[in-house]
Amino acid sequence: MSLKYEKKDIYSSITEEEIFNADGYAKSYMEFLDKARTEYLAVEEAVKILEMNGFVSLDERPALEIGDRVYFINKNKSLYVAVIGSEELVKGVNIVGAHIDSPRLDLKPMPLIEKSGAALLKTQYYGGIKKYQWMSIPLAMYGVVYNKDGEMIKVAIGEEDDDPVFTIADLLPHLAKDQLKLNANDFIDPEKMSVLVGSIKDRDAESKETEKVKANILKILNEKYNIEEIDFARSEISFVPAFKTKFIGLDKGLIGGYGQDDRVCAYATIRAIIDAADEAQDVSKTMIAMIVDKEEIGSIGTTSMSSRAFDMFINKIIEKTNSMGIDKLEVFYNSKVLSADVTAGVSPEYEEVSDIQNGSMLGCGVSLEKYTGSGGKYNASDANASYMSEIMGLFERNNVMFQVGTLGKIGKGGGGTIAYILADKGCEVVDCGTPVLAMHSPFEVTSKYDVYMTYLAYKAFYKE
Repeated sequence: MSLKYEKKDIYSSITEEEIFNADGYAKSYMEFLDKARTEYLAVEEAVKILEMNGFVSLDERPALEIGDRVYFINKNKSLYVAVIGSEELVKGVNIVGAHIDSPRLDLKPMPLIEKSGAALLKTQYYGGIKKYQWMSIPLAMYGVVYNKDGEMIKVAIGEEDDDPVFTIADLLPHLAKDQLKLNANDFIDPEKMSVLVGSIKDRDAESKETEKVKANILKILNEKYNIEEIDFARSEISFVPAFKTKFIGLDKGLIGGYGQDDRVCAYATIRAIIDAADEAQDVSKTMIAMIVDKEEIGSIGTTSMSSRAFDMFINKIIEKTNSMGIDKLEVFYNSKVLSADVTAGVSPEYEEVSDIQNGSMLGCGVSLEKYTGSGGKYNASDANASYMSEIMGLFERNNVMFQVGTLGKIGKGGGGTIAYILADKGCEVVDCGTPVLAMHSPFEVTSKYDVYMTYLAYKAFYKE
């Protein structure tokens, strides 16, 4: 027997039945990804799936019994889910937590301008992006806006086949001599990342009107959505890539699409808690799933993991299970968590930024990361060896194919997850998610077998 550790590719190691199951799971995930284009829509789609499987709003239940399935929506942009177990809450709960915000282009508060015969919307990029990747691609507009009457209006343009799309027109290479002298971080001025939204003048505008294209766009928006220009200031509207999620490669082994960081783990989290509850004869330890907002900008805000809304949710569970007198902090202290977030897959053309021995290879399973952070483990949640051993043993017992990795070579960059926030509450926590190529780009890449194995990992965690 070899004592050497070697990564194994999933496809060569699983049965034909498991290959069939992985294909089916991948297709359902891709459908979710195309619908969940924003955090609002991700919550909306997740709730639809939950309600189809017997989950109800926590507010509908004055008391909770063993086996009850409930959810709580936090301001329409994050979601907490629970399946009540028979074990006392003071002994802890099993938590899987992912995030549903993804890099994108948000509108500035007053974004609409007219320049050189075109109407444009000025944007502020959200999260870490390579700005040039967002130029000259089709974009769709999604979000919500409130009008002066306080009515919430949903905006979705670019989703249907006959919808128009939008774009940011990059500078042609013939005139880009000075631009191309700049480094990659600077050659796209973020103040020039304005989205083209129109070019036709309002023929009915007053003769003294100098911005007739802008006037026409305002007229269209008013007719379609009953909003005025000032209403942009009370909106949350984003531009995201307009293309659909697709299989990649002649063998269809990879999935390409926008927002896989971290909706691949968010979807797995929701599916796993449903299926674990369905398959368990008796739910022992209470299961908690959450999909939260704002991770890409530091987990700050009312819908982020840092929000005390999650503490409120746990307090409600304590109260409605008649567990009064239990210290919420003791519940956290005895809880186990998988921080469900993606990691960097080893890129075939950029292997030099990865420590191959400690890198996550596409097709070799869900990735366990003891720590993230940067440099000297700065801002990292560093999992205890005992907890790493516990989770690795759990996966081994349940035939979950996994690999152990790090984000990349020391000093090449870094990143974080929500793990440190849950560690701050006293929970045992480790990062566990899907390897991704081209992370934070408009078209991220995953292996469909890693995607499936991520779901199996979370389900096994819930069922143990």
